[in-house]
Amino acid sequence: MRLSRPGQVDVGAVLRGLRGRGLNYSRSEVAPPAWTFDVHRRSLGREAAGPPEEGGLWWRARAVVADYGFTPPELVRAYYERGSDLLGRDILLEARLPGLRFLMGVRVTAVRDESDADRTLWGWGYETLEGHLERGRVDYELVKDHRSGEVEFVARSYSQLHPRAPWWMRFGWRLVGRRAQLRFYRRAGQRLAHRQSVVEVPSGGSRRFGMALLDPVIG
Repeated sequence: MRLSRPGQVDVGAVLRGLRGRGLNYSRSEVAPPAWTFDVHRRSLGREAAGPPEEGGLWWRARAVVADYGFTPPELVRAYYERGSDLLGRDILLEARLPGLRFLMGVRVTAVRDESDADRTLWGWGYETLEGHLERGRVDYELVKDHRSGEVEFVARSYSQLHPRAPWWMRFGWRLVGRRAQLRFYRRAGQRLAHRQSVVEVPSGGSRRFGMALLDPVIG
């Protein structure tokens, strides 16, 4: 765990440092009850029946999902290299608490693009990297039902607090961690429904923080 002093943090350098990191868990470990499994759904509205309309609701929402632009900025901000390929992209997440920031890395490990007679689905998923406070995976999907025309945002995840998290993080997680998780998914769906996009993309410069924890969990 590294605690930065109040002031400037070179977000671009921290992001580039994620490239050599591996996942912080093995998929063979994932099973209840030690892991939490979630599925969150949000209807975004309807368009005409059939495949997505060019310039319609599904395509507009897809642009926001592709940018990870639906994150609620009061809870999480995301940094990544603009123009990088989506599959394999490293993302630095800034989890925000009053006066304190947690800087943690994830990597996009899956992209889905599927269509059949009944639906069109597009989405992507990331997994947590070494140093992250949590372990697990989140998949974001945008689905259109061809018969009804309904467009739905779906977030699927499995996660657990890292077993090596310090005691005070464990205590804080019991108090606010799960509530913060659920609030994130609720607010993400709300923002996407209104197509409000906030994306932070580093340009090699620094960002000012109060106190920032880099790599909350080591090992």
